[in-house]
Amino acid sequence: MIGQLTTEETENLLRRSLIGRIGCNDGTLTYVVPISYAYDGQQIYCHTTEGLKVDILRKNPQVCFEVEQLESMANWQTVIVQGTFEELTDPTTKLNALQKLNNRKLPFINSQTTHLTAEWPFASETLSLIQGVTFAIHPTSKSGRFEKAPLMADLLF
Repeated sequence: MIGQLTTEETENLLRRSLIGRIGCNDGTLTYVVPISYAYDGQQIYCHTTEGLKVDILRKNPQVCFEVEQLESMANWQTVIVQGTFEELTDPTTKLNALQKLNNRKLPFINSQTTHLTAEWPFASETLSLIQGVTFAIHPTSKSGRFEKAPLMADLLF
């Protein structure tokens, strides 16, 4: 069965996921890359280094953001968020975003890209020293879909 996620299911998937894909376009190039993030129910917060993604986002702040949970090809959920990019330069706003990123519950085995610095986990008073670009995605719309295969027991009766 294929269907639409409820608002609550959509929000839950955004809250519990750690990695999403951000899509951006500068008018000539479309660029989609994975990024670690934190979601607080209103904004999606990200931290990255300078590069092509940030260059494109600064030119065109319209973004598409996608997260998914894939159990199998027949059991999955996905959420698509349309929104706008905002680079966070105000020290208080940036610190708030970095705190949200730092406070994520990461799996026991994680990767370098989920860490904000090589010293992760770091003391909260050092968050303001983190280099790079911190930004928010302000959602303008969210939609979620799913596929759920019937249980084997359902097929037998």
